[in-house]
Amino acid sequence: MKPDIQKTRNIGISAHIDAGKTTLTERILFYCQRIHAIHDVKGKDGVGATMDFMELEKERGITIASAATYCTWKNHEINIIDTPGHVDFTIEVERSLRVLDGGILVLCSVGGVQSQSITVDRQMARYKVPAVAFINKCDRSGADPFRVIRQLRDKLSHNAIAVQVPIGLEANFDGVVDLVTMKALYFDGDSGETIREGEIPADLMDMVEERREELIDAASMYSDDLMEQALEGEVTPEVLMEAIRLGTLERGITPVFMGSAYKNKGVQPLLDGVTKYLPNPADVTNTAVDLENNEEPVDLVTDSSKPLTALAFKLEDGRYGQLTYIRVYQGSVSKGDTIVNARTGKKVKVGRVARMHADQMEDLERLEAGTIGALFGVDCASGDTFCSPDITYSMTSMHVPEPVISLAIVPEDNKAQINMSKALNRFTKEDPTFRTKVDPETSETIISGMGELHLEVYVERMRREYSAAVTTGNPQVAYRETITQMSEFNYTHKKQTGGSGQYGRVAGFVDPVPGEDFVFESKIVGGAIPTQYIPAVEKGFQSCMEKGALLGFPITGVKIVINDGQSHSVDSSEMAFSAAARGAFREVYNRCKPAILEPIMKVEVETPPEFQGAVMGLLNQRRGIILGTQEQDTLCFVEAEVPLAEMFGYSTVLRSSTQGKAQFTMEFASYRKAPQSVADDLIEKAAKEKKDKTKVA
Repeated sequence: MKPDIQKTRNIGISAHIDAGKTTLTERILFYCQRIHAIHDVKGKDGVGATMDFMELEKERGITIASAATYCTWKNHEINIIDTPGHVDFTIEVERSLRVLDGGILVLCSVGGVQSQSITVDRQMARYKVPAVAFINKCDRSGADPFRVIRQLRDKLSHNAIAVQVPIGLEANFDGVVDLVTMKALYFDGDSGETIREGEIPADLMDMVEERREELIDAASMYSDDLMEQALEGEVTPEVLMEAIRLGTLERGITPVFMGSAYKNKGVQPLLDGVTKYLPNPADVTNTAVDLENNEEPVDLVTDSSKPLTALAFKLEDGRYGQLTYIRVYQGSVSKGDTIVNARTGKKVKVGRVARMHADQMEDLERLEAGTIGALFGVDCASGDTFCSPDITYSMTSMHVPEPVISLAIVPEDNKAQINMSKALNRFTKEDPTFRTKVDPETSETIISGMGELHLEVYVERMRREYSAAVTTGNPQVAYRETITQMSEFNYTHKKQTGGSGQYGRVAGFVDPVPGEDFVFESKIVGGAIPTQYIPAVEKGFQSCMEKGALLGFPITGVKIVINDGQSHSVDSSEMAFSAAARGAFREVYNRCKPAILEPIMKVEVETPPEFQGAVMGLLNQRRGIILGTQEQDTLCFVEAEVPLAEMFGYSTVLRSSTQGKAQFTMEFASYRKAPQSVADDLIEKAAKEKKDKTKVA
């Protein structure tokens, strides 16, 4: 059956960690009769929430990977993506928001607007996603939904307007009053599945009137009809709903719903809100660029008869093979269609089309415009655009943050090595923020990601899903060595071992050259070193740059000038001159006062102002140099330069010092000379390691 676009909703559920997103999704699926029993998030009943199907998610009670599902509510088809709350898995949220038309921002009635709510809200603003808010956990001690509404206005600058008023709070939370229809709603039955409408309790009437006035005032800005009705004193629910919808679509109003997902209260009215106030795919303007026409922007039309434009937003290598999640913006894709990957220009034949319900799937014949589904057997990268062969449109790619933390992993044996490679191949394909490389200097496999938890989860998945026994260590900082003063050399390589010998003399000087890796200059005149041996001399010096004498790290910033030398008509050879160059450098290196360079990272910490002092203190303790601070809305940004070696473990310390409210990003800035005390420690440590290795050998 062809879906009615007007009755399709693509929504995401996002929030701070532990605000109850997955619990809410579980109730939504239950009330939509997608599942027939409600299970706990932490899997106390041995089953676990439907959307947290990964073993680790059940154990830790957190969502790691976003999961997709769909359900039907009052003739509306709703595609839902449940996203992780933890900042380390932020790419999952980014990916979801990129392809969704609307969102539910879940907030805890006690915790209010927390740091990840701020991050998620910023991401929603980036993709201009209209949202409704759901204040969850109204049954908890200390619940105050109106305080959360004030925070939504103050901290997130939302025009948050309550569309409900709670009937009782904390342990007395019984239901909600709908301010649009002016009815009290109670949730009866074992799982709150029966909604009982009643009269508004008399003691709440004043508050209800006051809140309804506020709602009408805010919504009338978007509807002349409502304005007229409000002046006449006769507001009909239909006109009020339409005005709230218009305000929500423009992101001018955020309707606020209330309830307790765990206690099965307030979820069905939220679903009504999703269908009434959030946009359908045709309400949202999506733009692609035409690659054949100077990347001119093209507005896409949610029409299945148009040429196809679809975005691959998530890859997953699961038990069904490679699964590519796509959002179809324009046109449609059917089984057996040939489509083109706009990035590579390759044609792809679609083998299977499906839609997902957590880890279950349902085969489909066709995905229509405006829907979300999955393709099988399609080779692509996350963020690729698929289109019909007659057009070359590309959706602008999503924002992918750079990894901030690295860790070395070592397989325990050969079998583990093979399994580890398989796991790394899969993880890097699925998650663009997870990177891997082999350090050419230490030969260790280094994995990089968005935080310690992010890497910890991947290492654990490697062990469980691939039986790869690996040990993790502290990552090795990539230091460099350099020279700090000019020095001359004059070295003769002479060897006589019977037969023809080896002879070569090189002379010149070594000079520091900041900003360059290696510069070689020959000022030889009169054939002191025959021309054919000069490249061998250069090669000899260059080979010395690979490993310095202090720590064994590469040497950088060196200029070699040769201006004299001597050769022998029989004993000189390329090998002899290369050896002479190496000998000369070994001899002169210590006279050039070598120093250690360490990588310096540019760190930006984003924190609520009350933690600014603590954040700056932490950076100072880590040899950081504060470059500046800036206050913006409700956040304070601290910029600093900190040596990479001091940044390990920082995310954990930062979280614990700021109640998890601050987050940071870091990127490589430059190499800088390490302080003498640090250099001495490093040299001592390197010497000890070398000694230990010699003993073992």
